[in-house]
Amino acid sequence: MCDALTVAISVTALALAAWCGFAAYRNQPTKDWHFIGMGVVAVLGLVQLLIGIVQLTRGERPEQGSVIFVAYLLGAFACIPAAGFMSLSERTRWGSLTVSAGGVVLAVLEVRLFDIWGG
Repeated sequence: MCDALTVAISVTALALAAWCGFAAYRNQPTKDWHFIGMGVVAVLGLVQLLIGIVQLTRGERPEQGSVIFVAYLLGAFACIPAAGFMSLSERTRWGSLTVSAGGVVLAVLEVRLFDIWGG
């Protein structure tokens, strides 16, 4: 795995979580700018998914097993888009809080992916 990409995803996910958490604190729903931020984090997750799949097809293996690694990769990729869709259905401060929670979950998933790979 690319350690720099893992750190970048974690940092941007936590920044998104703080940004949306502040919006929830101010009693605001998710806005267009939040969705742009979610798009940036989702693209980084897609890049990580593709890199992980390429590494697996080249024969590199994670220390804790390929199945759990792929499961965490897919979960990390889907985390922010799922939170974004849920925030669309809840157009109150709770939608912003949902995206904030999704950012924190993604950061935790990234730490676990690093650990599974053998970091």
